[in-house]
This record gives sequence, structure tokens and C-alpha cells, in this order.
Amino acid sequence: MKTMIYVAFSAGAMLAVLSAAGTAAAAAIDANALKGEAVSVVKAFGGPLKKALVGGMKNGGPINAIAICNEKAPAIAAAAAASTGWDVGRTSLKLRNPNNEPDAWELNVLKSFESRKAAGEKPDTIAFGEVVESNGKKQYRFMKAIGTAPVCLNCHGAELKPAVAAKLDGLYPDDKARGYAKGDIRGAFTLKKNL
Repeated sequence: MKTMIYVAFSAGAMLAVLSAAGTAAAAAIDANALKGEAVSVVKAFGGPLKKALVGGMKNGGPINAIAICNEKAPAIAAAAAASTGWDVGRTSLKLRNPNNEPDAWELNVLKSFESRKAAGEKPDTIAFGEVVESNGKKQYRFMKAIGTAPVCLNCHGAELKPAVAAKLDGLYPDDKARGYAKGDIRGAFTLKKNL
């Protein structure tokens, strides 16, 4: 003999359950929207930065590109941040600029990027974003890997021209962003936005 148990929900309880389910669904939609927005911000920063570096290479070679990266990259990041409302930057496991040191969250993501690359993912497709809590406030954080293209090896490769090495040594005495090969993950764009 089967015993049937019926549970009665009040209208208020049912609305609370439906509201909670709707809130969870909305959070998932918001995370997807935030990821799409973050990808756009990476383009707003990475596109002008790449254009400036390519222009620098054409108009003076690696020495000129180093100056652009040193002087213009922070301004390009600041402009992207001002126009989008996101904090925008770059970081790496092998720093050139000590001001770009990864925090604990970024460090974990960078290490996961290396694992994903080792498992066969291409650096240009590797990204990660999530909602985190920081100082009691929710933030959306996002990182997109930066792959090493052949042109990058002029300033980040294992064998640098003496003039390039001297310029880097002058600007970045503790430079560790050398020794890369084509296809390596050189670092990542890193973004965050308070929610």
C-alpha cells in the first residue's frame, strides 16, 4: 500500500520559491552579459594597444615599440577604463613592470591558463570570468590570455638584440618577461567591475 504525502504551499511561499529561481536565472544571465561586456573592454584596450605597438615597430623597430609600451600603454588602459567603467590592466607570471603584479585571484587564473594551454587550448581562446566578493562587495572579474606572436619575440624572446636588451634593462631593471617562445602565454588582460 502506497502512502501519498501532499505538501501545501501558501501563495506567498510559492512566490518566494519562484522569485529565488528567477533571481538565480537572472544572475546567470547577468554573468553572461558581464562576460560579453568584458570581452568588449578587452578589445577597447587591446585593439588600440596593438595598433600603437605595430605602428611603433614600423616607425622605429623594437626600441620604439618598447617606448610605446612603457609610455602609452598605461594611458590606453586609463582611457579604456574611463570610457567603460571597468578597471583595466595587464599582468603576467613573468613581470616586466612590477606595477602589474598579479593579486591572489589573478595568480590562480594565470596558473589555470597555463594548465589549459598544456591540455591543448590555444592561448588566444583562453579566458575566464566570475563574480567574486572583495571587501564585502561583489565584483565581476575577467581575464583573457595574451599569446606570444612572432613579433613579440623582438622584446620578449630568449635572444634579444643588444640594443633592445639595454633599453629594457634601463626601463625595467628587474625584467622577467623574457625567454618566451611563439605560442606561449605571455600574460593576460585583467578586468574588474564592481557590481
